[in-house]
Amino acid sequence: MADSGAKMLVFSNPVAGQEDAFNEWYDTEHLAQVTAVPGVVGGRRFDVVPASSTGGAPAHRYLAVYDLTGAPDEVVKEFVERAGSGEIGLSPALDMSTLAVSVWRPRGEPHTAE
Repeated sequence: MADSGAKMLVFSNPVAGQEDAFNEWYDTEHLAQVTAVPGVVGGRRFDVVPASSTGGAPAHRYLAVYDLTGAPDEVVKEFVERAGSGEIGLSPALDMSTLAVSVWRPRGEPHTAE
C-alpha cells in the first residue's frame, strides 16, 4: 500500500475527574486498536503545552496523530465500521462532547530550515 502521507488527528479531553482512567485506556488499549486498522501504520499521543501567548486555555488537552497509508477515505471507512461494531472500544472516561477527528493530506512539498 502506497504511503499517502495523510494523518488522522484526534483532539480529545477526559471527562472531569477521569484523567488517569482516560490516559490508561488510551495508552494501553485504544492506540493498539486504532493501529490495528488496515492503513493505519502508526500513532502517537501528545499533551498540550499551554503557551501564554496564545490567549487562553486550549479547547483540547490531548492530541493523537495517526499515520495513514493508501486511500484515507478507505481507512476512515474501516475505522468507523470497527468503532460501530465495538471492535474499537470507547472509554466512559472520554469526553465525547469535545472529541474532534479529522484527516489531513499533505499539500505541497515539505520545507526544512537551512
